[in-house]
Amino acid sequence: MSASDLLVANGLVAGYGEMQILHGIGLRLAQGEVVTVIGPNGCGKSTLLKTLIGIIHPTAGKIVLGGHDITSTQTRARLRVGLGYVPQVRNVFATMTTEENLLMGLVAIPGNVRERLEAVREILPTLSEYWNATAGRLSGGQQQIVALGRALMASPKVLLLDEPSAGLSPKATDEVFGHIRAISSQGGVGVVLVEQNAHKALAISDRCYVLAEGRNRLDGDAASIAANPEVGRIYLGAGDAADRP
Repeated sequence: MSASDLLVANGLVAGYGEMQILHGIGLRLAQGEVVTVIGPNGCGKSTLLKTLIGIIHPTAGKIVLGGHDITSTQTRARLRVGLGYVPQVRNVFATMTTEENLLMGLVAIPGNVRERLEAVREILPTLSEYWNATAGRLSGGQQQIVALGRALMASPKVLLLDEPSAGLSPKATDEVFGHIRAISSQGGVGVVLVEQNAHKALAISDRCYVLAEGRNRLDGDAASIAANPEVGRIYLGAGDAADRP
């Protein structure tokens, strides 16, 4: 662990009941950094995020945020100390407007409403285009941006994103990924991004972890991982080629 590390996970062992999914995974993240986690289906990517946010509690390992051990804390406590989480599904309140969805982001972490709304709209300016629209009537890409905005309302230090491009068109994916990069560069938020669209994710990332069978397989800067022929052959797959930036 270095002085610049904001989030550090070491030796995480976790799963569901007797089914162990993570076998000693480690990860580190600095402020304002985007780190992508890739790997085949079932390798533990989403389980890793759920363990970091506290939905799943590890049977071994340690999670440190800003120098504080949060391994044994509940999800609500982790939200209060600076972790944000956007799940892959059911990530907006469909019957609420965009503004109402964002206000829900302050339920667990009270804050200055006007100040937070203005800060989020500055980072995600396209929200103003559908501010009063019902979230359930928005496109998939717009809903994803609303979900990002709600998570940002709590002023997180770290944002955990699970498959933000799932089900989106290439154009919507580009827009969402552009907003993710803005969250890190303008907002100074560290982002851990789990993503199947690996080529586009790596294009906006600083570093990458490659998982296999619940273990760390490779890690390094995003450009090197993207250019690694072994990663391309085994983990990225030919199906992503058309989506490469």
